[in-house]
Amino acid sequence: MDSELQDLSSKPQSPTSQPNLEDVSEKDDSPLLSSTTTTSTCTSRTTTGADKSSSSTPLPSIEELEKKYAAFVRHDVYGAMGRGELPWTEKFLLGIALITLLPIRVVLATTVVVLYYLICRVCTLFMAPNREDGQEDYAHMGGWRRTVLFWSGRVLSRIMLFAFGFYWIHESSRNPEIDGSFNNEADSNDQSEENERPGVIISNHVSHMDILYHMSSSFPSFVAKRSVGKLPLVGLISKCLGCVYVQRESKSSDTKGVSAVVNERIQEAHRDKSAPMMMLFPEGTTTNGDYILPFKTGAFLAKAPVLPVILRYPYERFSPAWDSITGVRHVILLLCQFVNNMTVTRLPIYYPSQEEKDNPKLYAENVRRLMAREGNLIKSDIGLAEKRVYHAALNGRPNVLHEKDD
Repeated sequence: MDSELQDLSSKPQSPTSQPNLEDVSEKDDSPLLSSTTTTSTCTSRTTTGADKSSSSTPLPSIEELEKKYAAFVRHDVYGAMGRGELPWTEKFLLGIALITLLPIRVVLATTVVVLYYLICRVCTLFMAPNREDGQEDYAHMGGWRRTVLFWSGRVLSRIMLFAFGFYWIHESSRNPEIDGSFNNEADSNDQSEENERPGVIISNHVSHMDILYHMSSSFPSFVAKRSVGKLPLVGLISKCLGCVYVQRESKSSDTKGVSAVVNERIQEAHRDKSAPMMMLFPEGTTTNGDYILPFKTGAFLAKAPVLPVILRYPYERFSPAWDSITGVRHVILLLCQFVNNMTVTRLPIYYPSQEEKDNPKLYAENVRRLMAREGNLIKSDIGLAEKRVYHAALNGRPNVLHEKDD
């Protein structure tokens, strides 16, 4: 599943141009440890074009590709796309994990999902969902139902992370004083109590596990494809999370654009402490965890304060980052790793200056610069389009994984 956040500010009233924050699965029909690759439709077009010009334009080397698309390059023992040649010790460990650890973790994860679905089903009995602007959710209900959904969701999300090998998560917070140079209104002492709550949580995007962590930490609402709300089990859970659905198939002029809905939800969360918090990944796609991509402006259009959160995944063998590896392969290899690590850095709430409120691009860039500095992340100017080109280049070259050894 590839969370691909597109700019919420572009054509906000047109449903056909709505963003997609939900993960999109990429098919991977090749064997787990095979270096042969299959070519997708997008790749077919790319390689077809390359074939036509192959006589005049030589294919770039693996070193050139990695330099140009450094934000998506894997550096673990599994190599590019998770299909590199493994040492026999790694094959042995992987084989043991495939027949022991993998099935246990799959059963545990399935049990957690089913259990939370049953909790959601009980809490929503005889309740009508909140329907507004083409959206449907249960996150706005109050009382004991919301309390049970909120805390059980957080606890079970943490149990899910534990089942996936994240036994310890190191969390830290930064002192607001260090952020003065980036935040003209960072002095929380000058903020009234009702404005202390941010309107949205923003985070760098590295892995599938980002979503689970944020669910365990603050249980926020995400943006998802409309089809997610119709999935078995997950559909009801997403409604209890209060997800904002992207309605790409809708042609109705009466349906409010997702940009406007998200802005309203951000403002509501900032004003009302009982409202569900919003969570956005402004980069629009995942990286290898060492870089931070340009931010889309969707999270900053509401002019509300934001809470920046930086996620890192230290590793020794397999990197949990979902960069140039397909979804299925990523999940399998992640579940086969005995221990996974995650570090979380929470920065102070960022209060925008008047200039930043008037200029969402400036607001987004200043927050990105702050996160890059405090998270020791490298700023990159590439984005989702370049990531697709990099994937296509790797898929279209079956020998690319072995070029370094030649």
